[in-house]
Amino acid sequence: MDKVVFIINPFSAKRNYQPFLDSLMKKVENPTYYISDSVEGTEQFIDEHFDNTEIFVAIGGDGTISSVAQKIINTEKILAIFPAGSGNGFSNETNFHKNLDELLQKIKTRNSRQIDTFTVNGKLSINVSGTGFDGKVVKEFEKTNRGFKNYIKVSIQTFFNYKPIKVKFITENYQQHNGKYLMLNIANTRQFGNNAYIAPKASKSDGLVDLVLVKKFPLHYSALFAFRMFTKKLKDDDYVTYLPVSEIEFKVSTKNWHLDGEFNKIKSPIQVKVLPKSLRILI
Repeated sequence: MDKVVFIINPFSAKRNYQPFLDSLMKKVENPTYYISDSVEGTEQFIDEHFDNTEIFVAIGGDGTISSVAQKIINTEKILAIFPAGSGNGFSNETNFHKNLDELLQKIKTRNSRQIDTFTVNGKLSINVSGTGFDGKVVKEFEKTNRGFKNYIKVSIQTFFNYKPIKVKFITENYQQHNGKYLMLNIANTRQFGNNAYIAPKASKSDGLVDLVLVKKFPLHYSALFAFRMFTKKLKDDDYVTYLPVSEIEFKVSTKNWHLDGEFNKIKSPIQVKVLPKSLRILI
């Protein structure tokens, strides 16, 4: 029985997965692993090993983790992570580090807990998803070699040219928030990745997501916004609004989204729904 399988995204972390694989081969006798060539390939591999596997280990960034999670939500299967992406937001928030010995010890003890996930028009998200400015940034970022420096560079270039999106809430009690925004984010955890805390009070196990509305702010506010985001101090003010919700529906004037850092086109109207305690993760 394959109690544990390892799913490697070879394109994460500048394609430098070989050291992980070499180390794994030394420390685990005949490990069952798969070097993924596509999302479809990953799904097929999980299907083939599903019945005989207890723990699925995703080696990659948030997009890789999300594609593995999609196949095991609402089951007793356990997700484990070896972070190998450019941002690693979800692994930061779930206490997984680039330490194979630590990971193997967690696998040995097999302790797990259930956390929330959510959907955007039926598409699964486990960490942070959004539209507007950061949806556009992700689209442009995917054309680069990734990495934190390129992310900052693309963000600055995009900021100066970006026209705000229009958001219109369908759900009652939220219509006073209709308006133009730089970006709209849905946060199940606190950070995008790289310790950029867009929703410092978000919890992945409270049955809610934080809907974060950010108005286009003047240049002089940008340094304060960045400082607060990287020090977990973002809060409601003239430009930032937090709405904790279990589900919500709205229209938005763009189809450009990112789901866990991966670019997606999603048509309005948008329905966001939390799936409480739907994913089991290794602790």
